[in-house]
Amino acid sequence: MITILERLVDQLQRSAEGEAWHGPSVREALEGVTIADASAHPIAGAHSIRELVLHLAAGYRLVLRRLGGDDRMLSPEEDWPEPAEPTEDAWRDEVAALLALNRQMRDAVAAFPATHLDDPLVPEPPYSAFTQFIGLTQHDLYHAGQIVLLRRALGHTR
Repeated sequence: MITILERLVDQLQRSAEGEAWHGPSVREALEGVTIADASAHPIAGAHSIRELVLHLAAGYRLVLRRLGGDDRMLSPEEDWPEPAEPTEDAWRDEVAALLALNRQMRDAVAAFPATHLDDPLVPEPPYSAFTQFIGLTQHDLYHAGQIVLLRRALGHTR
């Protein structure tokens, strides 16, 4: 029988790396994106693909921080970090860092005591550990959809 923690780990993997039931995962949505694509703002008022990747990483850092007992909210600068110089190396590093954070989160969830899934990780906001873990998958897939739309606005087809 598959445990709830194993199911959460599976969903975290699917949302980031692939085989999400709805369509492309974050990694799949990012395949073939160049630094020029990632930095572009093809939709007025929307974030760039690169900004979304940095924001997704911030979400993982937040929940990992909460697992460590740190209840600070993200500052605006942490939530939407300013991208570094636009180079292909920086872009590859940012995508790799996001996927590494997902792996780190999966390891943390696998080691989490299942008896505490309904407990809040921190007092405020009082979301349960389960809600925060599954919320990361929802956050990933929400922004993966935005990335797909930005790619379409750039003229990419899938």
